[in-house]
Amino acid sequence: MPKTRVILELGSGNDLHGSDYTKAALRAVQDALHHSSLSFVRSLKIDRSKIDVEVTIGVQRPERVDIEKVRTSLPLGNVTVRAVKGGLDVPDPESNDHAVIASAAIAVRIEVA
Repeated sequence: MPKTRVILELGSGNDLHGSDYTKAALRAVQDALHHSSLSFVRSLKIDRSKIDVEVTIGVQRPERVDIEKVRTSLPLGNVTVRAVKGGLDVPDPESNDHAVIASAAIAVRIEVA
């Protein structure tokens, strides 16, 4: 049976100095997580091993995101992470640096009878 998306949370995060795409991605994931509570998992006695969590991170340099660090930051479920082109880099020519802005979308899927 295909699983149904029951939650979609969005978040944003940044790294203002250092151009760390993983740090910005982790902050975006934490921002999204702080917008929701999965109390239905406990209330409905859903087996946590049957929850699929799909994370999409948007940044300008997706190849620089440590996918495994992002994956292990999620508290439950079978987590998959992908990084795609998105987000925003804001240059700071005076310091030869740029701020990294990441977007995160977290979809939670379960079997619905």
